Amino acid sequence: MTPYLVSIDLGTTNTVLAYAAPGATEVQLLDIDQLTAPGEVHGALLLPSNRYHPAEGELGPAELQLPWVQADVAGVERFVVGRLARTLGAQVTGRYVASAKSWLSHPGVDRTAPILPWGAPEGVPKVSPVAASASYLAHLRGAWNARFPNHLLEDQRIVLTVPASFDEGARALTLEAAKQAGLHGVRLLEEPQAALYDWLYRHRATLAGELADTRLVLVADVGGGTTDFSLVQVRVANGEPVLERIGVGNHLILGGDNMDLALAHLAESRLAPADSPQRLSAGRLAQLTERCRAAKEQLLAAGGPSQANVTLLGSGSKLIGGSRSVTLTRDDVAQVVVEGFFPLNADQADARRSRGGIVEFGLPYASDAAVTRHLASFLRQHAQAARAALGIDDGTTFPVPDTLLLNGGVFRAETLARRLADTLSGWRSQQGLGQIKVLHNDNPDVAVARGGVAYSLSRQGMAPSIAGGSARAYYLLLDADKAPGVKRRAVCILPRGAQPGSEITLADRTFGLRVGRPVRFHLVSTVTDLRHGAGDLADLDPADYVPLPAISTVLKTDNTKVPREIPVRLAAALSEVGTLEVHCVEAASGRRWLLEFQLRGVEEETAETQEPVAPPPRFADAVEKIDRIFGSRVLHVESKEVRQLRGQLEQLLGSRERWPTPLLRHLFDALMQRAKGRRRSPEHERVWLNLAGWCLRPGFGAPLDEWRIGQLWALFDSGAQYFKDSQVRAEWWTLWRRVAGGLTTEMQLRLLDDFAFNLQASAAERGTRPATLVDGSEEDMLRLGASLERIPSAYKAEIGDWMIGTIRKLPTSGPKFEAKGAASFTRYLWALGRVGARKPFHGSAHEVAPAAAVETWLGEILKLDWKKIEPAGFAAAHLARMTGDRSRDISPALREEVLRRLTAMGAPPTWGAMVRDVVELDQASEQRMFGDALPPGLKLIS
Repeated sequence: MTPYLVSIDLGTTNTVLAYAAPGATEVQLLDIDQLTAPGEVHGALLLPSNRYHPAEGELGPAELQLPWVQADVAGVERFVVGRLARTLGAQVTGRYVASAKSWLSHPGVDRTAPILPWGAPEGVPKVSPVAASASYLAHLRGAWNARFPNHLLEDQRIVLTVPASFDEGARALTLEAAKQAGLHGVRLLEEPQAALYDWLYRHRATLAGELADTRLVLVADVGGGTTDFSLVQVRVANGEPVLERIGVGNHLILGGDNMDLALAHLAESRLAPADSPQRLSAGRLAQLTERCRAAKEQLLAAGGPSQANVTLLGSGSKLIGGSRSVTLTRDDVAQVVVEGFFPLNADQADARRSRGGIVEFGLPYASDAAVTRHLASFLRQHAQAARAALGIDDGTTFPVPDTLLLNGGVFRAETLARRLADTLSGWRSQQGLGQIKVLHNDNPDVAVARGGVAYSLSRQGMAPSIAGGSARAYYLLLDADKAPGVKRRAVCILPRGAQPGSEITLADRTFGLRVGRPVRFHLVSTVTDLRHGAGDLADLDPADYVPLPAISTVLKTDNTKVPREIPVRLAAALSEVGTLEVHCVEAASGRRWLLEFQLRGVEEETAETQEPVAPPPRFADAVEKIDRIFGSRVLHVESKEVRQLRGQLEQLLGSRERWPTPLLRHLFDALMQRAKGRRRSPEHERVWLNLAGWCLRPGFGAPLDEWRIGQLWALFDSGAQYFKDSQVRAEWWTLWRRVAGGLTTEMQLRLLDDFAFNLQASAAERGTRPATLVDGSEEDMLRLGASLERIPSAYKAEIGDWMIGTIRKLPTSGPKFEAKGAASFTRYLWALGRVGARKPFHGSAHEVAPAAAVETWLGEILKLDWKKIEPAGFAAAHLARMTGDRSRDISPALREEVLRRLTAMGAPPTWGAMVRDVVELDQASEQRMFGDALPPGLKLIS
């Protein structure tokens, strides 16, 4: 059966499905059935890309019923997708999932973890960005299959559009969402290209005349969540236009959502009483933002009102009586949206790189909100190719396209469409050129979906096509361990313009590949005009490329007992579905290994160091020392020599505080290979545990640390051999505390069990203790428990409550304070500061302790004498640290009180700075909070 041609625009704001019947040339839009009110279903061309998770009893089964039976792919029992979700989300806080597409491109969180709604209170079901996206696609599948039961959506030829700026990680996660929705074998298409395909198809009969004077088309696609630019060259061959995409932009989380949020900030300032400037909660701000979106659309519409009221409903029993309203005028929108996001930028200034943009709801919005400045930067980035397309011979003229196609819901507003066109025309007039030509886009909301169908028709020879191949060039870094900012030596593995489905093998480049041992590949991509062929060596400026997600793996052969190196060649291709595939091909046999990107991690690993990665001259001597103590040969080694191993290593390699990360990991590998030797005596075990933890700290940040953690964790269940030795016990827990940053959630929860048993088990429970459980002192357990950043937020609240309860009971004066109280305050306050930290060292931001709990703890800390109990100020500074995300930040009033107390106690300026502004920790504060000095060259990303 001939399949339908289907295209899905999975947008940040709306999702649209277009299709063409088998053999037909008419592009149609699916009327998507969805809930519009409880129990009411109506069709609409746009499915809002939103979810709502109703409370128990809020909506009954009949009120959630769709014309088809559909379980949630995200596993939530009661949920709403589409128009009703948007309506309810504007009325009820904390239950609304929006902008899932923006989260797909945010590598700072685990995009497969249930983190949305962001900042939702406990008890509200959460879903991952991938699962949320999958649920919108699953809704389309249900609506389609109900309409076409004999032509199931999963059996059709499907194109799924993505931003041109999506990296390989975001593209792979989009495909994963499609798979979760039961849609396999979909093909990805870039959204700006799809928008142009739509225009070309609608004007196919008159195309030669329409593009007669066009040489370079700029497609500007500003949607709800992203801004995407593409350049398409137009040439004439045999009297017909020939189009080739020659440039795409880097990823920008900048769109209608940012504009709505900026208006919400303005409305918030007017809603607050003059004598009580109280900030809204994250959930209430989200609600206000949704109301401002509706007001913005009214005020920017042609013939729209001059002003609109924005009402923020009350909460709980004051839902109506507690509501507040504010008026937004057309002038407000003009000032905030038009001038703020679309300034004329007559001097063609580049986008600012400083961190001054809006930071809300956990998303890293673009630091410069001006779309027109980003556009100037984009045109400079592709100046060489743009000048060539326009026929400009000199190498200095700022290239301005002659034709513009606007797309995205933002440009439904004629004011914004005209402003961007005026900006480009102004740039052209400075060069004595005429006004820019604007290609009419009759419906920016659906053009991308329609264009996906036109693309499929072009593949069948039934519509105009756009050439171009890969929009990016891909490189393998050969010296990834250079210092930051230094140019990197790299080899091109896939040049720009490579065609989908065509594999390119670097036949003239042979690499030595270790098998049976961990390896890591550093791949980067660039959209710049660099022109390298496959296999070419290049020196890349870090400003010109974007690192791809990590590829770390252990490649195995039939004989994995002895690590060996084999000659291989690299083969790369842009797959037919639109993703990068890289293989290692054994030169002798042709055996292939597919290298897969890792997409779950939330912290970016980096191998950047301040020193070369080659081991120091006496590294071999150091390994000999380790082998003498822990090696397989049984040597007569005195206990004194075992205890002196650390000192001997420092004599050979320098002070251990200055050992760089690569050296530390080399030493850990040497220790791990000789792990069995730790069981020879208590001294052996103490020294091995101490060195292993030191050399692997903080558990992440270097290539292959995940693999090393897996090796180390295999030792946990067997426990310590000499667990009756107090020093062995202390080193055992110190090791796990030092590497906690690299432990998975499951591993940290396992440690939490031992933490709870050691601190809280009754005498009866201790009688049934597990045989391998290692006893831990109060100090060991406090430091360990405070380092478990990946455990659920609710567990952190419990641990913090227990800690603050203990702090309340500590003596604050007298002999007892002098004897034990001061030391106990230091231990407990340090631990509480880690447990309640607003910016985690290694965990995801969604796992921090609840802000409400932290405010309670701060209330207790404020009762202490900070001049006498200095750790109180340090802990309070971390509990009150500014993040810019109001779901994590404490209230402004409490922040001011903490700042006042820090000033009164004469705290270091850096403590107040971290409470007042979004700043990075200074080295001293970082070391104090982490508990150990970090390896040189390793920077925690927080």
